[in-house]
Amino acid sequence: MPEPAAPVPPESAVPPPPPAAEAKPETTDAAAQLAAAKVEAAANLDRFLRAAADLENFRRRVVREKDDLRVAATGRVLEDIFPVMDTLAMAISAARQPAADLKSLVNGVEMVLGQLRTALANHGLKEISPLGQAFDPHQHEAIAHQPSDQPAEHVAAVVRVGYSLNGRLLRPASVMVSSGPAK
Repeated sequence: MPEPAAPVPPESAVPPPPPAAEAKPETTDAAAQLAAAKVEAAANLDRFLRAAADLENFRRRVVREKDDLRVAATGRVLEDIFPVMDTLAMAISAARQPAADLKSLVNGVEMVLGQLRTALANHGLKEISPLGQAFDPHQHEAIAHQPSDQPAEHVAAVVRVGYSLNGRLLRPASVMVSSGPAK
């Protein structure tokens, strides 16, 4: 009896060897992808550098605009103070006259002080003169406690007036605080 032949696997079960022609398109595909990635990277770098330059230009422009605003605001304040300076110069000139009257000179200086206060108030400066008010450590600086007719912890005397600019404290008022009536 003849021996049975060994089973032969069907052709579809064995993969055919890859043809040499197919290996070349994969290499070309990878090279094309690499080239496309390099182009995209260069475009991204260019966009980044432009954005960084735009940001730096923006920062410089903002600094320049802030400086311009500061100069303009300072100029407006100074324009309002020039008349006060002129009036003070006239007061000094009048005081140097041989027949200068002390009373009229004092009245003139008081008017100049009023003119200066008005000019500064027009720009948001407000005086803090808290005589008789309750002591506020956020607005007042206590330099002493003393007995007085004022209720305890109220301002008995203002030593130096304080100032605020548009609600922001520039200088606290230096005050003497009452410790109540003397015993």
